[in-house]
Amino acid sequence: MGSLIDDDMTMDQIMRRWPLTIRVVIRSGMLCVGCPIASFHTVSDAAREHGLDVDSLRSDLEAAAAASGGAAPMSSASGLRPA
Repeated sequence: MGSLIDDDMTMDQIMRRWPLTIRVVIRSGMLCVGCPIASFHTVSDAAREHGLDVDSLRSDLEAAAAASGGAAPMSSASGLRPA
């Protein structure tokens, strides 16, 4: 199975698409939830800014995304689902 999280996805897109990833973010000590920079930071950017191992963070996010239901559809470029 391929990666659910693309290298160019932002932390905001990831958290909106797979809500269980929010637990990983919080457990990792990151404050991306509600942060305006989350709309710009990729996983690599966030890991670097918070001094985390990017491979471990990506692995944890991937596991949470898979547990959230895998490839959830995105309705727009912003990553928001229709109401």
